[in-house]
Amino acid sequence: MPEKREQLNSITKEISTCRKCPLYQFATNSVPGEGNASAEIVFVGEAPGYYEDQQGRPFVGRAGRLLEQSLDSIGLNREEVFISNVLHHRPPSNRDPLPDEVTACKLFMLRQLEVIQPKILATLGRFAMNVFLPEAKISRDHGKMKKVDDYDFIVFPLYHPAAALRSGSILSDFREDFDRLGKLLKLQSAELNLMKKQEGIDESSKMEQMGLRL
Repeated sequence: MPEKREQLNSITKEISTCRKCPLYQFATNSVPGEGNASAEIVFVGEAPGYYEDQQGRPFVGRAGRLLEQSLDSIGLNREEVFISNVLHHRPPSNRDPLPDEVTACKLFMLRQLEVIQPKILATLGRFAMNVFLPEAKISRDHGKMKKVDDYDFIVFPLYHPAAALRSGSILSDFREDFDRLGKLLKLQSAELNLMKKQEGIDESSKMEQMGLRL
């Protein structure tokens, strides 16, 4: 755990001095992410907004409050998970991330995932989802477990909390998906405990077994 925390702190320092794209010129603070360095689940959004830029912390505005309420609904809090973004500096006027910005900045988030080694990656919104699932559509694939080549974790796409706050129907989907996420966490924990007792099962077989039961 201390080693993981040191590695994440090192990434945070790199983010604070990053000049790979112009966004740092418009930002008040970098927003590297925060949370449990050994979290079983990591949440990744698209980019900081106004309040995140002011405080240097992810998801602290209205969308952040909805995220915290949703975490509470499945028995979790911010300190138990890790929360990050694809971009770590706020785009001007909260515009959508540009492709070159995503390319430049996503590497920090990917390195955070390498350190944390979560079991589940919950993407918040289409930009975070498309980093791992380029062909996915948020309206079609939200709330569905996805296994992606080259990654050991499960990807679980969610609508962005900000989108949920703008639409009653999306908010309903968001809450239902969070309920599914809570059930997935409980099931996966039980599955892993069971599989640890079994012999001769490789990691891919474990993931396949879990997938068949969801």
